[in-house]
Amino acid sequence: MLIELTIKDFAIIDRLQIRLNRNFNVFTGETGAGKSIIIDAVNALLGGKIGAEFVRAGCERATVEGVFSVEALPQLPTDWLPLEEDAEVTEPDGSPLLTLIEQAEQRAATNGAAQSADALVALAALLREYDLYPEDGQLILTRDIFRSGRTVARINGRALSLPILQQVASWLVDIHGQSENISLLRPDQHINFLDRYAETLPIREQLAEKVTEWRNARKKLVALQQNIREQERRAEFLRFEIEEIEKANLRAGEVEELEEERKILNNAERLRELCSHIYGSIQGSDLGGDGFQAALDQIRQAQRSLNELVRLDKSMEEYEEALAGAIYQLEDVATSISSYEADIEDDPNRLAEVEERLDLITKLKRKYGDTIEEILQRMADDQAELETIDNRDELILKLKRQDDQFRKEIGALAQTLSEQRSAAAQSLSLAMEEQLNDLNMRRARFQVEIVQMPDRQGVPITLNGQEEQYYACDISGVDRVQFLIAPNPGEPFKPLTKIASGGETSRLMLALKTILADADATPTLIFDEIDAGISGRSGQVVGEKLWQLTSNHQIICVTHLPQIAAFADTHYNVNKQIFDNRTMTIVNELRPEQRVREIAHIMGGNVTDIAMKSAEEMLGRSDMWKDNWRRQQTSPEKARESIER
Repeated sequence: MLIELTIKDFAIIDRLQIRLNRNFNVFTGETGAGKSIIIDAVNALLGGKIGAEFVRAGCERATVEGVFSVEALPQLPTDWLPLEEDAEVTEPDGSPLLTLIEQAEQRAATNGAAQSADALVALAALLREYDLYPEDGQLILTRDIFRSGRTVARINGRALSLPILQQVASWLVDIHGQSENISLLRPDQHINFLDRYAETLPIREQLAEKVTEWRNARKKLVALQQNIREQERRAEFLRFEIEEIEKANLRAGEVEELEEERKILNNAERLRELCSHIYGSIQGSDLGGDGFQAALDQIRQAQRSLNELVRLDKSMEEYEEALAGAIYQLEDVATSISSYEADIEDDPNRLAEVEERLDLITKLKRKYGDTIEEILQRMADDQAELETIDNRDELILKLKRQDDQFRKEIGALAQTLSEQRSAAAQSLSLAMEEQLNDLNMRRARFQVEIVQMPDRQGVPITLNGQEEQYYACDISGVDRVQFLIAPNPGEPFKPLTKIASGGETSRLMLALKTILADADATPTLIFDEIDAGISGRSGQVVGEKLWQLTSNHQIICVTHLPQIAAFADTHYNVNKQIFDNRTMTIVNELRPEQRVREIAHIMGGNVTDIAMKSAEEMLGRSDMWKDNWRRQQTSPEKARESIER
């Protein structure tokens, strides 16, 4: 739910901060006052196209910020992971979030939650994917538009790419009017609308899981069925790599050992010099010339003096033993150094062998991995692939049988799903025409077109009692769904995306949202130009339907009709004022007495006593209708009695 909207230096708006109601919010005002600019600002906040011309004159940037309440988001389990989508396969709808939606549907179905939970779970998953977390149950979306034309998108103060902002915003707000991003005008969304209406999301998720498994298995099959010569060349190459690595007889830790041995062999002369010096210093030699005394000789002299000291003072006896131990240790060191020196040899042949071995390992590293462990893993991977190629005939036969089984199982699910969709499509068409009749589109006809594409590599299905045929199938099934409309009598059905005007589209979406109210979890719905071409009684019906949607949604509506404005829970007036020769858009939340005057003004322009009385009566009728509707939800019989009285 959008709880606060802040707009700064946007077009003729200096600064606006609007607190919005949880239920039905209505904006009214004179033409040109800035109502459409507010919608443009919201569209920019949702990631829509926006240019530098919207930056207020004399300013460097415009900013739009929306605070959304997301307290109803579910807590995902710690082991929740989205389904992996095949990177090499592009779905017809091209939606990067489709996998998330499907996983969400599965979770909702598993938990027995309402179907609307799919969007909430998908939003929670999307936020986790991008490491975004609500703060105090809120998300703050921000869009800066600079004079240079550059824009910056932020969520909770963190700069993100525009596509991420668009993805998150698409789960928070659905805007209906002149925007090119209306979900009803995206044919790829029509199948989702139909499935929500038909309550087929659980079976669709089962189908999606099967199709994902089928694709993975088919990829293996296709790889094995590639050109035989290519497979043989690959096998020969793998054998060469395996033989080269095996022949090297590598072992872990070998490089370190060889480098240590090479260091010793390269420094044999220096090692002998050091050993001679150490031994001479301890045991005695000509190192010091005349008067030189070895360490042991000096310590033995000290030992004799200490022995005499102990005879005179027994308290020093412990040091006598310590000095004796030091003499033994030095003698042992001298013996070991002498033995080590005797073993040192100049061995150019061994040095050459070590250098050759290290050179071989270096060459293998350049080809197969940075460490011996990686080289050995490369060999293991090659052996596994070679085994697959050598046994390909057996594997191909097995995968073909598996492919046939997948196609049968998927075909059965897809057929059931298609039949349920077809039945629901007729019902949805009738329901839409009834709703459109209420919305002053009395002669409009609505149709849900469902077609399938034959494909010999697809799944077997029997449709409408015809012979079994094979049809292309993706994770949504075999059906391609599109909404068609014939707004006027005598006209053929045409795609909704090609012929619906802005006002018609808003009313179509209102009709669809009314039908799908319980299954649609988009928290905030914005309607712009919904009153285009309607008046009087039709406006009353539109107001009723918009207000009814507040049971499941927050509604924001821009209107010129008093019949719609009268149903508002919160009413805002948009007007233009001039300060210091600058035009500014001002938005005021109206108090009850101000609402009466605004409704009277919308009804006739001149606010007379008669207009004020008519406005009060209209507001009273709207309040009475709301009360009756509320009672009907709890007790239909009492509501009918109240209406009869």
